[in-house]
Amino acid sequence: MVDTLGVAVVGFGWMGRVHTQAYARIPHHYPQLPLRPRLVTVAEEVPGRAEEAAAQFGFASTTRDWREVAADPRVRAVSITAPNFLHREIGVAMAEAGKHIWIEKPVGLTTEDARAVADAAAKAGVQSAVGFNYRNAPAVETARELIASGEIGTVTHVRVRLFSDYAAHPQSALTWRYERERGGSGVLGDLASHGADLARFLLGDIASLTADTAVFVPERARPTGATAGHTLATGELGPVENEDYVSCLLRFASGARGVLEACRVSVGEQNNYGFEVHGTKGAVFWDFRRMGELGVSRGTSYQDQPVSTLYVGPGHGEYGAFQPGAATSMGYDDLKVIEAQRFLRSVAEGTAHGATLADAVHSATVLDAMSRSAESGSWVDVEAPA
Repeated sequence: MVDTLGVAVVGFGWMGRVHTQAYARIPHHYPQLPLRPRLVTVAEEVPGRAEEAAAQFGFASTTRDWREVAADPRVRAVSITAPNFLHREIGVAMAEAGKHIWIEKPVGLTTEDARAVADAAAKAGVQSAVGFNYRNAPAVETARELIASGEIGTVTHVRVRLFSDYAAHPQSALTWRYERERGGSGVLGDLASHGADLARFLLGDIASLTADTAVFVPERARPTGATAGHTLATGELGPVENEDYVSCLLRFASGARGVLEACRVSVGEQNNYGFEVHGTKGAVFWDFRRMGELGVSRGTSYQDQPVSTLYVGPGHGEYGAFQPGAATSMGYDDLKVIEAQRFLRSVAEGTAHGATLADAVHSATVLDAMSRSAESGSWVDVEAPA
């Protein structure tokens, strides 16, 4: 028997659409899952956007006030894809209303925000999922298994990169993303949060770090009306309040070393995300733009040891739910379907699967340490989450 789970989406920008599409695809890829999501309501304050979403995807109702979602008894689980500054208020309210939570990273503006949502979910006994989607790639999960098995020896160092050009145009509108009050950090919360999660997912806890940040586009034009995506603007110039770039040296609890670098204004770079992990006997390499490939070097040669390409296939992570044979490409949206499945499985079984609010708190503590280090110019310890 398949039970239905009433779900809602709060915030219907691009990510709200991605969550909605992931819910819709669950029966296609995971027909044996004992829960089937049912799109109950969508909340979006931009006039007309919720109605458009309902017409396209089949939500039963719409609202401009997310508080109506918290009070709706039909809703048992909520996707929170609103801007960062709303994460804490909405997340805590939904947990206190007994709703299971699938929330996008970084879960608020600070560690305190992420911890508040995590504590509310724990107190309410609801399940959670957080949008650290890159760890869901079958090649990334395979890399983690190879590292844990000792195939590349003892890990010595890792390099994690996240370069994008989404904010490279100097006329990009000065939206909430560039404001401390509503966006919090800049590329730290947007891209480096993924990097911190990937580094910990692969190598374990980060013990200490030193970081440097920079703003390369110090002013942007204020929008003169509603903006969508990365709209260009020609209004009055205003200051960019958060960082465009971060570089960070890492020391892991294991003794391994690392480099994490992220930038949102990298001209010529589109979604250049990936990692290189080196060990005493080999290495693994992954590039998001070739998501189904994992470079692997292992053996006993040490010097001049070759790198082979492993094409993931059935048997690697969740690949088999999407394609029957190796080397057929998966895409970004597939990673969110995996995330949705793990969220629904967590709800069905009462046990966490995939990234949770606890992982968001860990990531947030690393980001806060980066901010402290960039301000002080010194090494800082990463505080263990309480």
